[in-house]
Amino acid sequence: MSKALTLPAPVQRSIEDFAAGFLMPEGAPTFDFTRPGGEPALVPADSVSWRIFKNPVTMFIGGVAAVLLELAEPRVRHGVWDHSNFRTEPLKRLQRTGLAAMVTIYGPGSASRAMIAGVNAMHARVSGTTSGGIPYRADEPRLLDWVQATAAFGFLEAYCCYARTLGTAERDLYYSEAVPVAALYGATGAPASQAEALALLRRMRPKLEPSATLFEFLAIMREMPALPAAGRPAQAMLVRAAVAILPHGIAELLRIGPEWRLRSWERPLVRTLARSADRLLLRSSPAVQSCLRLGLAENHLYT
Repeated sequence: MSKALTLPAPVQRSIEDFAAGFLMPEGAPTFDFTRPGGEPALVPADSVSWRIFKNPVTMFIGGVAAVLLELAEPRVRHGVWDHSNFRTEPLKRLQRTGLAAMVTIYGPGSASRAMIAGVNAMHARVSGTTSGGIPYRADEPRLLDWVQATAAFGFLEAYCCYARTLGTAERDLYYSEAVPVAALYGATGAPASQAEALALLRRMRPKLEPSATLFEFLAIMREMPALPAAGRPAQAMLVRAAVAILPHGIAELLRIGPEWRLRSWERPLVRTLARSADRLLLRSSPAVQSCLRLGLAENHLYT
């Protein structure tokens, strides 16, 4: 792996400040990834997951791809869109979701379990009926399995496609690392390998459908201020990069047209951004802060 990258001080400081403020904006609850000293996370520091989740570019791309797959399933779509503030306050929702993902992977185990218990309690209160008359509950294990599988797939595919290729053994290890954590969320049948993930995607394919919600989500992700000002022009390209990693034929199934497809000349640009982000050492990031909590070097994940 290449050595860690740092930028000229003013640029580095600006990116550090944005990254810290994005996960914990002013007025929102804060989380200290450096404490308590020595407490391990639910996922070990030498895991594949710790390396993947440190990359903000592929996390953004993978997160968009994951939500597209989630919203393609009608019960999940109604559970997310009808019972959250994503439509009215998308940035706040994205910030909370991002912090929850970081706490799950990097946070001390006790705090992670407490946060997951809170999420589960919230899911237990969400239920309803789809526009097609199908009842759903947000804590239904099969739906939770789907949400876990789409998130795992999205983050992995974004990382492998744009940042660094991983072999089959590393991909399988990544999925297996997530199984115990997924079970805490109630996803008791989450895929434990790449083969299991792909099999679940094939089984779910007949249940996926296009909807206006998908395009509302894409428009929100293209236009909301999710990146620093200097990177804002690239945001639409990163959204298209997410569409590009959907499983074969899914974009067509969901009627996502050519205006949302990644241009051939954009792919090298996305790879340059993702590979640079994979080397960029952000001292304010949960990844680096958690390494310090465990007594590891700040560049542990970059060497």
